[in-house]
Amino acid sequence: ALQYTRGTVTAFAPFDARADAEALRKAMKGMGTDEETVLTILTTRNNAQRQEIASAFKTLFGRDLVDDLKSELTGKFETLMVSLMRPAYIFDAHALKHAIKGAGTNEKVLTEILASRTPAEVQNIKQVYQQEYEANLEDKITGETSGHFQRLLVVLLQANRDPDVGVDEALVEQDAQVLFRAGELKWGTDEEKFITILGTRSVSHLRRVFDKYMTISGFQIEETIDRETSGDLEKLLLAVVKCIRSVPAYFAETLYYSMKGAGTDDDTLIRVMVSRSEVDLLDIRREFRKNFAKSLYQMIQKDTSGDYRKALLLLCGGDDD
Repeated sequence: ALQYTRGTVTAFAPFDARADAEALRKAMKGMGTDEETVLTILTTRNNAQRQEIASAFKTLFGRDLVDDLKSELTGKFETLMVSLMRPAYIFDAHALKHAIKGAGTNEKVLTEILASRTPAEVQNIKQVYQQEYEANLEDKITGETSGHFQRLLVVLLQANRDPDVGVDEALVEQDAQVLFRAGELKWGTDEEKFITILGTRSVSHLRRVFDKYMTISGFQIEETIDRETSGDLEKLLLAVVKCIRSVPAYFAETLYYSMKGAGTDDDTLIRVMVSRSEVDLLDIRREFRKNFAKSLYQMIQKDTSGDYRKALLLLCGGDDD
């Protein structure tokens, strides 16, 4: 986990799990809840520390901290606090489980998680899913999806992307030509070529392929995907391309569109803020500021309210003027 030093949330020091547990119990006991104390503690401790607080809470009071949060808080604020309490290792598996259960599948969640996680992270998600839910994630996903969208998800689930070791310029040229012929030069697109190349080649190789593609075709690969495909497949292909180019830029854009326009996609806003807070939220903030002429902090401030806003701004960790 050493490469992850770009989060806004880090271990709090000096940390005292029992003192935090006592403060939280006091904040939720009796009439009314002191939300400020709850949100301040939970957003300024990292996930590992939150688990220790939950354990101390049970030890001291014989109560379940998450159950108490659920009964004392409401709405989006409750969802955010409960999400912060979810153990980090299970966060993605849990999100996927809820994306594929019951009526209708949430393709947006499948796309966001499987396009952006590293092969090692995907392997971990599959193992945790099997352990926690006694079910095979791939079977669950194939049962709820179809067509080329399903096939690309399955390729990504194999987590067999080539390792980043040196780039073979001849293969770069070849892949770029194959994509050009499969997309721009053909009636109907040969989606399978896009799926195989985008799903299996190394990150540094694909970055070169995208440059070469632009040289050959005069288009960014995103433009071709946009024109030649549609629906869930298009969204997934675009997410994969954007994550190959830059995962933080992909999440900056995801956050921007979760808040842009009328209404906010709070599920996405919460999921990304929580899942990236200890990973690369500083990088995401930088990309956001660069690409959207305002800071993430300013947009959250404008788009949310109340304790929910306070907590999100603390997770955001500062403004970028």
